[in-house]
Amino acid sequence: MGVRVGRREFLAGLGAAGATALVPRSLHAGQARGGSAAATGRIDVHYHGNSPGFIAAIKAHNTGQMPLMNWTPARALEDMDRDGVATSIMSISEPSVYFGDAAAARALARETNEFFAKMVADRPARWGFFATLPLPDVDGSLKEIAYAFDTLKADGACFMSSYEGKYLGDPMFTPVMEELNRRNAVCYTHPFRGGMKDMLPDGHALGITLTTETTITIESLLYTGTADRLRNIKWIWSHGGGTAPYITGRLGANIGADGKPSAGLQALQRFYYDTAQAFNEYTLATLTKVVPMSHILFGTDYPFAQAATVAKGLDAYGFSASDLRAINRDNALALFPRLART
Repeated sequence: MGVRVGRREFLAGLGAAGATALVPRSLHAGQARGGSAAATGRIDVHYHGNSPGFIAAIKAHNTGQMPLMNWTPARALEDMDRDGVATSIMSISEPSVYFGDAAAARALARETNEFFAKMVADRPARWGFFATLPLPDVDGSLKEIAYAFDTLKADGACFMSSYEGKYLGDPMFTPVMEELNRRNAVCYTHPFRGGMKDMLPDGHALGITLTTETTITIESLLYTGTADRLRNIKWIWSHGGGTAPYITGRLGANIGADGKPSAGLQALQRFYYDTAQAFNEYTLATLTKVVPMSHILFGTDYPFAQAATVAKGLDAYGFSASDLRAINRDNALALFPRLART
């Protein structure tokens, strides 16, 4: 799982070591490639960073996610500079940190959060992070929220779409949701690949599984009333919200006979959506019809995809310059105001 760092040792050395040693000297001084990242200023909210412990865990469990296993901060910064990304908000990818052992999940979540926090402390303008939670361990997650937000100053929290078959609206997770609502937290959510991923040969069901998982967990928040009851949580949904914006009628998200949007539609319009795997003209046509422009965020799915590919799709769609600026940067600044001060 990597070397654990005690709280006093971590606080004493925050920003002085850790991830710094993994980044070439040339990248400490500023932008590596002509300042392109600074010029464009993109903020990537769907970005998978990886701690040494997490890389070791997915290797041990044979997840096959080679791009994650090969990730390094140095290569990441080079790619960010090449593609005009000023800041990446790191989050763990699926399957997250729970592999059947709650104590091990707590340790791995802590190692991941401390690793990310060191990277942010060293280069606060380039990095942010969503705290990893050791769910389905609710007590462990409440403790990690307190540490990650109060000590490590996390930018938000990261959820998978489901844990052990339970989606985010499940009453089991209510204490976690209420605590994050109390903190007015930004909560990024990534789909979890379940058993459906093997329903077609050669992994062809994986993409369908991931988008469907996101839709199911959105619906779980809607039908349990969690989304309406805990409105201080600012939800970010991966991949343009899965299929949710495209099957609004199935979610009870529509315009009523009185001409007013239903509670479900109002909730969908309060949520935020990233552009990872959702940057072609067909997807964007519906997403922009359902979702306010102010709630669409630049996201890439790095290292599985590159920012340049997403940017090309957004540029080709025909957004106005002001809309592109909002998607690339300004909408994220509203959620993460500290980045405007770095």
